[in-house]
Amino acid sequence: MSFSGDVKNELCGVEPKKDCCLRAECYGAWLFSRCFSAKESAFVTESGPVARRMLELAAAGAGVSGELAYAFSRQKKPLYRVTLPEAGQRERLLAAFGHQAGRPGLRINRAALENECCTAAFLRGAFLTCGACTDPQKEYHLEFAVPHSTLANSLYTLLGEVEVLSAPPAIAPRKSGYVVYWKDGGQIEDLLTFLGAQQASMALMQVRMYKDARNDINRKANFETANMDKTYSAAARQVAAIAALSDAGRLGALPQELQDLAATRLEHPEMTLRELSAALGISRSGVNHRLRRLLELGERELQNR
Repeated sequence: MSFSGDVKNELCGVEPKKDCCLRAECYGAWLFSRCFSAKESAFVTESGPVARRMLELAAAGAGVSGELAYAFSRQKKPLYRVTLPEAGQRERLLAAFGHQAGRPGLRINRAALENECCTAAFLRGAFLTCGACTDPQKEYHLEFAVPHSTLANSLYTLLGEVEVLSAPPAIAPRKSGYVVYWKDGGQIEDLLTFLGAQQASMALMQVRMYKDARNDINRKANFETANMDKTYSAAARQVAAIAALSDAGRLGALPQELQDLAATRLEHPEMTLRELSAALGISRSGVNHRLRRLLELGERELQNR
């Protein structure tokens, strides 16, 4: 099962503690199901728990009874079809949440969210029927797919008012409607917790911690590799300069401290300044100064050639 399916299964197990939240979850699930209309239509899903939850919510939250049909897709996947075949039942569902048949510009009726606690339940219902969450191992992405612009904007505004979310979602058109989404792992984690999917939120947190640790290790490794490349590049120039002085017979005429450093560098080209400093018993700045002197003399000798 996909990560998104796991999230929805967990949300289907959340039992609203108050009747107002039960009605709010029912409203959210049916409003975003693409069949919240007086016209006969159907909500189709691959999730049996979601399909059964919709019927339970309709009965308990709006006093409406629907039907559930089962079939297989061409890919041999199970499909569940939820309908309200009777016109009177569809009209009753609309009226239960303050909507009228045929009214244009479908949007969230805030009056149907009786208390502050109802927001989480409403959004939980909405996610069950129009939400999706990508496996965090691949990328961070949670979205609500909404068919109408007014409804998408209404959802965007409501999500922006949720206090546990530090940043609003993004909204973008899609071929079949609009998507309201996040791509920030922290925001998705907070929203899943707010909706009631604590286990999914914990799983996402663990993935984020692993990725952060891995990225930190990679950054440190890249930094160390860059430093090593820089050290080896500098050492190669120093060895070439010392070799030029030796070939010209000038190395033996240099001060003893330069000769000692030149011999150590030729014998240990991989040593860092700190290691050379320890080997010769002088400071790093002293090693650096003498190496620059050898480099100047050697490169001057190469230029004279």
